[in-house]
Amino acid sequence: MIKHYILSLNPTAKHEWDRCILRDPLTAKRPDLAKLVAEVVGADTGSYLVSVNIEVQVLEQAVVPQTEQLTLNILEVNDNPQIREAA
Repeated sequence: MIKHYILSLNPTAKHEWDRCILRDPLTAKRPDLAKLVAEVVGADTGSYLVSVNIEVQVLEQAVVPQTEQLTLNILEVNDNPQIREAA
């Protein structure tokens, strides 16, 4: 069985679980690898010793542009906003 997924790597992500994400290219859902193995094994109840061979081949790489963070100086905001009355 050959499946295709999109792997997103972001070593600077705020949370650990967002640093390495594997997603289905059509549904964007994260794959349940145990469920995929169970589908191959079959529906019979029991415990199985299985061998799983994962071969990774990079088909295409989309480089994410680095975003530039801008800082906002709060002191530059007008302290006295003009309020207009509705006529």
